[in-house]
Amino acid sequence: MTAADMKTLIVILASFAVAAPVRAVGASKEKIVGEYEKPSKEELKKKLTPEQFAVVCNAGTEPPFKNAFWNNHEAGIYADIASGEPLFSSLDKFDSGTGWPSFTKPIDAGALVEKIDATHGMERVEVRSKRGDSHLGHLFDDGPAPARKRFCINSASLRFIRVDDLEKEGYGRYLASFAAAGIVAKGKTETVDLAGGCFWGMQEILRKIPGVVRTEVGYTGGRVKRATYDNHGGHAESVRVVYNPRKLPFKQLLRWFFRMHDPTTLNRQGNDSGDSYRSAIFCHTEEQCKEAEEYKEHLNEVGKWGAPLVTQIVKAGEFWRAEDHHQDYLIKHPAGYTCHFLRPESVLGD
Repeated sequence: MTAADMKTLIVILASFAVAAPVRAVGASKEKIVGEYEKPSKEELKKKLTPEQFAVVCNAGTEPPFKNAFWNNHEAGIYADIASGEPLFSSLDKFDSGTGWPSFTKPIDAGALVEKIDATHGMERVEVRSKRGDSHLGHLFDDGPAPARKRFCINSASLRFIRVDDLEKEGYGRYLASFAAAGIVAKGKTETVDLAGGCFWGMQEILRKIPGVVRTEVGYTGGRVKRATYDNHGGHAESVRVVYNPRKLPFKQLLRWFFRMHDPTTLNRQGNDSGDSYRSAIFCHTEEQCKEAEEYKEHLNEVGKWGAPLVTQIVKAGEFWRAEDHHQDYLIKHPAGYTCHFLRPESVLGD
């Protein structure tokens, strides 16, 4: 079996293992708390997956470590998937080791309702959303100091809204808390799409770079509309990188990029071959294109790869977000396939 065949098999298996979250019913412009409403059960049956419906409406519990948000580290807020009301912030999320999303407190005082749950031969504190009355999970007293609270929540009850999307999704009032925490709000970031082989390994390195706000993988650079993993001819597997240029200047990001892959192999990276695996920088600004061209020329003069760079530098076009099971793949599957690693800085020739 070739590396490409193995990767395809991994993708097929992953698609059964990871459930894709559903967008909240009725997402809208900025609302006040009293305006959030939960649709009828009949409507929710049409909008939610069977697991989401079982959790939200019938107080079910999803399996640990096999849910959408237990290991999500992106900045943003979590809303009731049924009513849309804001419930938790990533600023209060922590790794409890339980396999479910865990939070130290709700996003707003009064956002939750606590009830005694005497099922399963024990007494627990059930947590529900105030407006939607959706079952969320349970509250325990084994969280971090000083409050010691752990809100153990089902991913199936939640919709995640990234910090850069808060304003357009109607949750702009929460931007201030992320600004106060030093997380850049909308208008303070820049974006570039980077390609250099399989996007699993690229994203795993890029997401850890100081100054990177968020990443997502997808397909860009081709002509296929609504590209998917099975139909993205001409597109490169790419990582959309949103970064803070004050903390991570574009040239510094380029240095990381050129170290994490071999920019001299045409339409190939490691054992992966084809134009999906080409080296490319899809610029979102003219300044990015200019700086990338200048740095590529510099590396061709002083770099230590032993061959000319074939990296494509073009203006970014449409970016088609990859399927959810591809996002943060190596977080979900630490032993998964990758051919990426960081070369020493000496390869840059300075």
